This record gives sequence, structure tokens and C-alpha cells, in this order.
Amino acid sequence: MDERETTPLQDFIAEALEMLPKARDHYDRQLQAVLGTKGKPLFDVQRGRVARPGVTTLRAMSEVLGQPLELLVSATDGKRVRPVRQASPPAEVEPDHPPSRSIHARDDMVEVTLLDLSFSMGPGTAIDDYVEESPMRFDPTYIRAFTRSEISRLRIARGVGDSMAPTLLSSDLVWIDTTQNRLNQADRIWACSILGSAAIKRLRRVEAGKVEVISDNPAVDNRVYDEDDIIIHGRVIRFARDL
Repeated sequence: MDERETTPLQDFIAEALEMLPKARDHYDRQLQAVLGTKGKPLFDVQRGRVARPGVTTLRAMSEVLGQPLELLVSATDGKRVRPVRQASPPAEVEPDHPPSRSIHARDDMVEVTLLDLSFSMGPGTAIDDYVEESPMRFDPTYIRAFTRSEISRLRIARGVGDSMAPTLLSSDLVWIDTTQNRLNQADRIWACSILGSAAIKRLRRVEAGKVEVISDNPAVDNRVYDEDDIIIHGRVIRFARDL
């Protein structure tokens, strides 16, 4: 069986952890305390769930692992860098404020990754390469009311622009089901990359090898692209809008 090629960030974290006296779980627990999250940031990178942690997470990793932030940023950008060897292990990192727990907090809440699609990330970009923000937490029964897809395959995105107005507005949060990444349904809205730029668009196959990209905003022209120029990340299944 072929082994999956590891990323520079995965290699950097693995090597940094080898220099430390405790197991990864210990440092993930420190990150949980600092970031106020129930996720496991180091584990998420190692298993490939998160490819590009946000700046806040990278800064916390730098403190917990005792590594320079610029090295973590370089590794995130795909550069092969090596961690520095500390004369002594980094000091235990404590959060600025003790974690608090709401009286309404529940242990069965689930996290959904929140992405910012407002930045062009280059050709061939996967959806989890876009800038990641703090995950949002939901009651799983709420999610099950509108989808039966695996919750770990759902994403929420912001920064979609106004080309789909009035159907979608720039401030809307859209739910994306990444299990649906084939253009096999007509008149649906898709999260995709077009020539490397993130987009939320209607897509329609018009002929062999050609796809029409449709904007609901009448001020934005529809365009036809080669099918190879478009990467479908998932289908938009729901959106949320502030009143």
C-alpha cells in the first residue's frame, strides 16, 4: 500500500514533537486551554484534516512547541524547514484567562470548520487550504434536520462576495457538503475554485468538456470555462443570514 506523502507542516510538527519530553496529546491539551477549543490542532494537522491552520492557532503552536512562529508559517506555506532544538523544553503555557464553561455548554456539541473564501489561493487548491477560522459549534440534532452527510465533511464559508445576490449576500454563512463534489445535478449552487479563485456559483454543463458558470446577480456576466479549469469542492446545501 502506498504511503501518503506528508506535508512540510506535518513533518515539522512531527520532528518538533520528537524533541519534546511528552506525547502529542499533552501539547494538544495545552493548545485547547490556550485557544479555548475542544479540538486537537496538532492531531488535526498530522491526520491531514487541517492543512493551513489560522494565524492564531500557529501562534499558539509556536508557544506550546517552543518553536519560532516564522518557521511554522514557512512550513504552512509549503517550505521544508527544520525545527530548532531547545536547550530545555518550553515552559508550560497557560491561558491568559482560565477557561470558562457556560451553563448552557453541552458535551455533545460538534464542531464545523469555518473557512474564509475571500482569498485566491492558486490553481489546484483544496477547500481546506483556504484560511481557517475558529470552528463553530452546533447541536448535532440541528445539523441532522437538514443533512444526513458525515458532519466531519461539512464546512461553513464566509467571504463569498456579491455575485450571487440576491440569492446569497456577501455576509451570508454558507454550508458546504464536501461529499457532493461531482457536477451531476442541474440548477444547484456549488463551492468551487475557478482558475484558482474561490467561488460560490451555479454550474451547468453545456457541452462536452465545457461548464457554464452562472451568477445570480444580473450585473455579473455568465461565462463558459473548460471543465479542467474548475475544481468542485462541494455543494452549497444551506445558508444563514443576519437580519
